[in-house]
Amino acid sequence: MPGNDVVRSRGAAVVDGIFRFQSLFGLVAVFIVAIVASPRRNGELVFLSAGNLGNIVRAMSEIGIIAIGMTFVILIGGIDLSVGAILGLSAVGTAALLINNGLGIAETVVIVLLLGTAIGVLQGLAVARLGIQAFIVTLAGLQVARGLARIWSGGVGIPIAYGDGPMEAPRAFSVLSGSLNGILPVPAVIFAALGVAAILVLRYTAFARHVYAIGGNEKAARLAGVPVRRVKIIVFAICGFTAAVAGVIHAGQLNQGSPNDGFGYELDAIAAVVIGGTNLAGGSGTMIGTLAGALLLGILNNILGLNNIDANIQLLIKGLVIIAAAALQRFRPSVS
Repeated sequence: MPGNDVVRSRGAAVVDGIFRFQSLFGLVAVFIVAIVASPRRNGELVFLSAGNLGNIVRAMSEIGIIAIGMTFVILIGGIDLSVGAILGLSAVGTAALLINNGLGIAETVVIVLLLGTAIGVLQGLAVARLGIQAFIVTLAGLQVARGLARIWSGGVGIPIAYGDGPMEAPRAFSVLSGSLNGILPVPAVIFAALGVAAILVLRYTAFARHVYAIGGNEKAARLAGVPVRRVKIIVFAICGFTAAVAGVIHAGQLNQGSPNDGFGYELDAIAAVVIGGTNLAGGSGTMIGTLAGALLLGILNNILGLNNIDANIQLLIKGLVIIAAAALQRFRPSVS
């Protein structure tokens, strides 16, 4: 019956919508659980305090920024394991250029962002031109970036002191550890700006259509005239750029650059993308989902910490959340 077909079609569309926005539903659920589980101080919920909410968005900003770039890579069916090391290299480069070389903020930031983007381009070339798997290329890129960071820093952290004398950074750089009006952390503002830009790119550009086409069926995309190689290079360049942005922010927040910075960040970024509903095989996913996934992880880390949950148990809980998010993708229906 035509009427039954319409009902089934609408029902399938509703179910698909639930799966498509699984990260938003998950975010709301975790937020509610955090409120319920929040300890109290002076009769008020610690979780809902302005200071604590600010800490959440500050803490997840770097992972969120990296996850933005990672989303583009995963949408084409790739992966980038080098982003944590690029963050570390960028943090070291920021501290070294400001302190050891006496460069200004603008010159330092431009050089560091170009360096991160260049590493992304080189990895994209290896994937697109040489046909090497992204996993292998970026695993090697991780080692190279970490090695460069250690060479550049001499294997030790470079502290950032502020002032007008030699071996001191301009005081304006300390804004990265501050907040707007004492409430909204500056890193969160940068994360939000990059997130909005990425949402617009994925929603309204031909480049985004090419990204989804490659992730869906690379061979068909190539036959349809999509510049597959060029898109792949650009995607990895974007990922290198966002990792470098996170590295600059990291140096500003911690007032140092260490070759060990960013260790394991690539895993958290991938987790945010997966929790956000992006298919690891490529071809489907949204940037809004990734942003929600990053916030979900931030809230989860925060509420577990507020309740003094053992660090090993925290890892177990986060692992189960990631598995649950990935499992949902397996059961997602297709709307006919």
